[in-house]
Amino acid sequence: MADLLMFHGRECPHCKKMMPLVEKLEQESGVRIDKREVWHDEKNADLMRSYRSALAPKCGGQLRVPTFFNPDTQDAICGEVEFEKLKEWALKR
Repeated sequence: MADLLMFHGRECPHCKKMMPLVEKLEQESGVRIDKREVWHDEKNADLMRSYRSALAPKCGGQLRVPTFFNPDTQDAICGEVEFEKLKEWALKR
C-alpha cells in the first residue's frame, strides 16, 4: 500500500514536470506514491471523485491534476510545486 496518492493526466504538462520530482522524492525519502492516471482510466477517476470533499477545498474548489493526497490525514496539495514544497508536504504525518 502506498503512503500517498498522485492523481495525474497522461498528457498533462504539469504532471509530466512533476514526475521526476515524485521519483526523486520516492528515492530520497522512501515515501511510496501510488500514481493514478485519471484522464483515461475511469476507475482511477472514480477514486479521485470519491475524495472530492477533501481534495476540492485544497484545489481551488475543483478536482484537477496533478493532485497529491494523503488518505490518512485527508490532506492534499495541488498543481505544479517546487520539490522542497512537495517533500515538506509528503513528510508531514
